[in-house]
Amino acid sequence: MEALEKGSVYTAVIDGYSSEGLGIARVNGAVVFVPHAVRGEEIDLRITKVMKTSCAGEIVKIHNPSPERMEPECPYAGKCGGCAYRHLTYPEELWAKRQRVQDALTRIGGLDLTVEEILGAKNPEHYRNKSQYPVGADGSIGFFQARTHKVVPIRRCLIQTEAADRTAQAVGEWMRRYKISAYDETTGKGLVRHVCVRVNRKGESLCCVVVNGNKVPREPELAAYVTAAVPHTVGVLLNSNTRRGNVVLGDKYRTLFGRNYLMDTLCGLEFKLSMPSFYQVNRDQAEVLYGKALEFAGLTGNETVLDLYCGIGTITLCLAKAAKRVIGAEIVPPAIRDAKENALRNHIENAEFFCGDAADIAAKLESDGLRPDVVTVDPPRKGLAPEVIASVAAMGPEKVVYVSCDPATLGRDVKIFREFGYEAKRAAAVDMFPGTAHVETVVLLSRETNPLTVEVRMEVETGEVKEHPTYKRIQEYVQEKYGFKVHTAYIAEVKRMVGLDMHKAPNAVEQKKHEYHPCPPEKVEAIKDALRHFGLISE
Repeated sequence: MEALEKGSVYTAVIDGYSSEGLGIARVNGAVVFVPHAVRGEEIDLRITKVMKTSCAGEIVKIHNPSPERMEPECPYAGKCGGCAYRHLTYPEELWAKRQRVQDALTRIGGLDLTVEEILGAKNPEHYRNKSQYPVGADGSIGFFQARTHKVVPIRRCLIQTEAADRTAQAVGEWMRRYKISAYDETTGKGLVRHVCVRVNRKGESLCCVVVNGNKVPREPELAAYVTAAVPHTVGVLLNSNTRRGNVVLGDKYRTLFGRNYLMDTLCGLEFKLSMPSFYQVNRDQAEVLYGKALEFAGLTGNETVLDLYCGIGTITLCLAKAAKRVIGAEIVPPAIRDAKENALRNHIENAEFFCGDAADIAAKLESDGLRPDVVTVDPPRKGLAPEVIASVAAMGPEKVVYVSCDPATLGRDVKIFREFGYEAKRAAAVDMFPGTAHVETVVLLSRETNPLTVEVRMEVETGEVKEHPTYKRIQEYVQEKYGFKVHTAYIAEVKRMVGLDMHKAPNAVEQKKHEYHPCPPEKVEAIKDALRHFGLISE
């Protein structure tokens, strides 16, 4: 196979898209990623970078433009790194996103499952209800260029609301008028770092200016500039973030004008949004997403439902309308406070909320004997930690509804769920972020076997019936004999260590992307003792 050379030009056909929205071509057996390419096009491409397992290229000439190619309406297309699909028709964009989910579930998850559909947006423009504008060291306000921290100045964005764009421009005018410095991430000096804006269904907005310090000059004038540009602004906040790095928000807020929250309606419910609380950025498509999650849950009104990563309680309270009891868990304290207020505000009495890490709360509820009928999870892009999956499986719910914003970590996690006896039965994609390469997915997992029940296997040769201990029985044995608890993930780790059947065990050791603490030596020995006690291993 002839190696590709940087600067050389080759002819190839684009046969698909990467997870970042780049066209994929194959040249001399090598994969080449090409920006702004369209599936089916024959192109001349120039190699711009040669890597170990792939190459990057650029279009030199298009021999047969695809009918799915369109001229981008956005003047910043190709400069700003926000949107990957401005050169595609919307049907082609949906095809690319559905195929991305399908590939992840098939190749990473090992599933023989077809993604039923992708639910596109009726309004694919100006849909974002939360906007975050980085501020460049030169005072420019816009969005980062792809794979850089160089800010591209932007006045009007096709996916942001007009109110958000006007707010960002007003902050820029205030900075220029009063010579307010911008933050320089290379030196750690300067003041203004980001402008964040939330906008609700009624058009009201909440502005938050993130600064490298506790105050800025001319604070009353800042509020005046913002409210003059956007009269429906309900609050202007100052957020203090003095840490180096790319985390947008700090922990401290001050209200310069109005109030520090925004009200919005979703799925017929009213929600209070504080600036750091998680809330789906596309309100209309969030209702589509939650509707699909409810469909997969198949609630009858008699179920107990556990909702992990509940945020301000959006999914939780939607589930509460169709369940007997719902429990929400979230690590962000302001979000949990909002969730509790939202339950009261909407007169929902069958919902309760806990604040803490998902793994810790899931383990505690499991140890407390909670047996939910349905568990829903909507984790961040990194997906679920092995401990969370182990605890969810140990509760033995009939169904797990997994809402994901990253197909790759979703594929990884459903594969681990399968080892616990949970099979993926249905999958659907939802285009929450038109124009960008991101896509949401809902997967229904159903329990094929229950790890908490006693397994009885008939030995074919002898006809003898043998009882195999469950994780729960091993936990009980260790607790009674040694006086401490062992997590199901630790039991799985030791079972793998001694070479036992791992069909229902968590793949804890192999999940390198998550921080995982190996089983302590004293617990390894206690678990081995339990395995010997139940006859699973010899002395």
